[in-house]
Amino acid sequence: MDPAIGYAFALIFVLIGLVGMVLPALPGVPLVFAGLLLAAWSDGFQHVGGVSVLLLAALTLFAVLADLVASAFGTRLAGASAWAFAGAGIGAVIGLFFGILGVLLGPFLGALLAEWLVFRNFGRAAKAGGGAAIGLLIGVAVKIAVVFTMLGIFALAWWID
Repeated sequence: MDPAIGYAFALIFVLIGLVGMVLPALPGVPLVFAGLLLAAWSDGFQHVGGVSVLLLAALTLFAVLADLVASAFGTRLAGASAWAFAGAGIGAVIGLFFGILGVLLGPFLGALLAEWLVFRNFGRAAKAGGGAAIGLLIGVAVKIAVVFTMLGIFALAWWID
């Protein structure tokens, strides 16, 4: 394959991955990793070698796990039930259809509604929604930090060669 084609596809993966860091339906960090791996492969790993790729893979795994833990942490920190956690996930998916506002409010509203439907206590439900929102924000912050670290490692490995 022509390296230019590989680089073009790699760039597309990375750009879609960057969008996916805030859109829960897209696996943002894994897409960025796939793009960086494709870019490294496109020149036969001459610029970015195996050690760098393994480090990028480890960071990808860390970001995915940290995102899951942050979501659970936010809802549990608020004392929310498993229903609120499920509601936050459903709200995140439904929120995708309502643009950036839906993405931001979906988990909050989903957790709030689920907790309220189960316990009929608005105070408890609002606390669960807030916890879901905090978890979402922590997860996004971790993903952004990891992706920019990954891009820095890739660039450093590319230019140090």
